[in-house]
Amino acid sequence: MTVHIKIPPPWHIPEHQMTPESLYWNRRQILRTMGCTGLGIAGLLAGCRSSEEIEQQIKQRARTLPRLQAPRNEAFTLDRPMTEERVASRYNNFYEFSSAKHDVWELAKFQSEPWKVEISGLVHRPQTLDIDDIRRLMPLEERHYRFRCVEAWAMAVPWIGFPMRALLDRVEPMDSARFVRLTTLHFQEGKTSLFRQYPWPYTEGLSMAEAMNELTLLAVGIYGHTLPPQHGAPLRLVTPWKYGFKSVKSIVRIEFTETQPATFWNTLAPHEYDFLANVNPNVPHPRWSQAVERMLGTDERRATLLYNGYGAYVAQLYQG
Repeated sequence: MTVHIKIPPPWHIPEHQMTPESLYWNRRQILRTMGCTGLGIAGLLAGCRSSEEIEQQIKQRARTLPRLQAPRNEAFTLDRPMTEERVASRYNNFYEFSSAKHDVWELAKFQSEPWKVEISGLVHRPQTLDIDDIRRLMPLEERHYRFRCVEAWAMAVPWIGFPMRALLDRVEPMDSARFVRLTTLHFQEGKTSLFRQYPWPYTEGLSMAEAMNELTLLAVGIYGHTLPPQHGAPLRLVTPWKYGFKSVKSIVRIEFTETQPATFWNTLAPHEYDFLANVNPNVPHPRWSQAVERMLGTDERRATLLYNGYGAYVAQLYQG
């Protein structure tokens, strides 16, 4: 019997280890954004900003944002250290502006003041509110929440906002309203070519029971100031027991409907992103496990908690 042993050459890379084409172009985009357009190593070293320089720029931008004073709601505590602002502000998803994460803080440039939010659909008191009206009329408070992305990274965030049910009380939904549809501003400029063909604007949805839940927050601030663009200025949804893609950013419309609304990622890939999107370590994403999460800033690995640890507040919503 003849045994054939194949010894690959040193330059050979197994196909399953090759960098996907989309990831390759994402990395090129990051280099362009950071100014690394020179030829060779010398060009890269001359054109790239250091991590410290980028962090200083992020801090400077944060200092220009208006401060927000809101009492801390002590009912919501964390089981982990707060993520540093310099970390949370530098790692964001906002696909209208970039398919990467590290450059969103710089590419997400838009006018968030003045800003109006239309509230319509099956409500007795439809209205359009200016963001200043919202900050003035709503009961603002600071809540410390865990935040879990479907991509298995996590952080801990000091949001400033108000319970969504306070807004619902103001507009008085009809008995026939069973869902809430939230829509992001339709950004006409800035979309990367990779995502330009997607069904913009970004939309998300909740059941009325989810919208009325004590945890559901409409955030207007973070780290003691108004939201910067990369975090969804000036108004975003925060549902801490769900994966982060449910937390729609830069909201311009809140509509009450009788039927379940179509939502962005659930429309694009329903087998990967369901409408509920509740954090569940026992249900893997089709392409990775959800059993463990990575904390931004420390790279600490933690066991993923069912409902992100908020089961006492929301588990009853899904019984049966």
